[in-house]
Amino acid sequence: MKHLNKLFVAMVMLAGLSSQAQDSNNPWAISFGVNAVDTRVSAASKVEDQFSQFFNAKDNWNILPSVSYVNLSKYVGSNFSFGVTGSINKLTKFVLPRVGKDAYMVVNPGDVNYYAVDGVINYSMMSLIKSKGFDPSIHIGGGYTWLGDVSSAGTVNGGLGLAYWFSDNVGISYRATYKYSFEDDRAVMPTHMQHFAGLTFKFGGKDTDGDGIYDKDDACPDVAGLKQFNGCPDTDGDGIADKDDACPDVAGPIEFNGCPDTDGDGIADKDDACPEVAGLKALKGCPDTDGDGIADKDDKCPDVKGPKENGGCPWPDRDGDGVLDKDDKCPDVKGTVANNGCPEVSDEVVKKLNDYAKTILFDSGKASFQKQTYPVLQSIASILKEYPNSKFSLEGHTDSDGKDAANLILSDDRAAAVKNYLIENGIETNRLSSKGFGEAMPIDSNKTKAGKANNRRVEVKLVK
Repeated sequence: MKHLNKLFVAMVMLAGLSSQAQDSNNPWAISFGVNAVDTRVSAASKVEDQFSQFFNAKDNWNILPSVSYVNLSKYVGSNFSFGVTGSINKLTKFVLPRVGKDAYMVVNPGDVNYYAVDGVINYSMMSLIKSKGFDPSIHIGGGYTWLGDVSSAGTVNGGLGLAYWFSDNVGISYRATYKYSFEDDRAVMPTHMQHFAGLTFKFGGKDTDGDGIYDKDDACPDVAGLKQFNGCPDTDGDGIADKDDACPDVAGPIEFNGCPDTDGDGIADKDDACPEVAGLKALKGCPDTDGDGIADKDDKCPDVKGPKENGGCPWPDRDGDGVLDKDDKCPDVKGTVANNGCPEVSDEVVKKLNDYAKTILFDSGKASFQKQTYPVLQSIASILKEYPNSKFSLEGHTDSDGKDAANLILSDDRAAAVKNYLIENGIETNRLSSKGFGEAMPIDSNKTKAGKANNRRVEVKLVK
């Protein structure tokens, strides 16, 4: 008995703090310890008297000072387990029925060997009382018992038990079993009480990753993890299981699914285009110093507001006329807003053009220029270049000499000749048009030589 007590103490010291009843995680259990047989039950004539000395071990219990029982059981579900118990003992105390008011007499039946094999159906009430360690139970069953070599009989069994689990796998247990015998002769097989006390070890649970959580309850059975995460790991220690952590190797708050926010701008680093500088959500975490809606990293002028179309810089106005270059059709020449940034042609300019045009000389009856006319044409071209957004019409006229049809053609050709020269000297084609009017629009009398000279002319008109 002293050695058994030492074994009990050693197992208690090795046991952990968490505990649970036999269940599907550890379906198998083996128990061993000492058993005690009490024959006083059948000696009592009244039911209440059968249990009046229930724990009178000194006078009534038969105990072997060694391991004297083994039970093997398997959990079958819904708090039930089924097991088989084998036990041995030696009867040195046999309680005889009372005679009248005499006290019970205990005799030695001759050191009779006791052997029993019993089937046990056990129901655990640990989950019902929601205990973390104590495991009360009830059990029923039946078995066969031998008394020495001369008698044996079957029994129907039932009783109560109590276990205390030190850990998931180790506990101490006590079971009291009432074993009812149908034999009329107590000498053949008395109805008796058998007590069992010992250690219980559960086993059979599978824990692949060795994290102390059985595969059945382990959400990550192949990777060692923590109990609070149902067996899943938390590599970065941020309180979020790796399987739910968007950044499992870097600690981060739960609001960002475990990812850090280094610059504290409310955008997780993994989604932040500028993770080390606080910025705006609309710009994926990047700052916008000038507030023009363009992130500084993409802004060519980060300190000055400007449109996206110009890379975040303000539009220039090279000629300083108040019309931005992007809208200025004459960005290098001052103009007016009304004329899209181009200078407007004044009446004085039109007069100047026509003063030059009056000096254009053609070969007689032809549309070719006389030599002294080329500087005049160059001057007209220079003036037109100052007004690149303005369009002009060149109109040809003749005197009344000759036939009308011929004069019309000649005037048209001369106006076209001036237009072509100007185009060849840098004036855009779409800015010029030409037309001849012949002798139909004289400005002087055709009866004098001077008047005819005035009527032979090319006029420049502004097209509005």
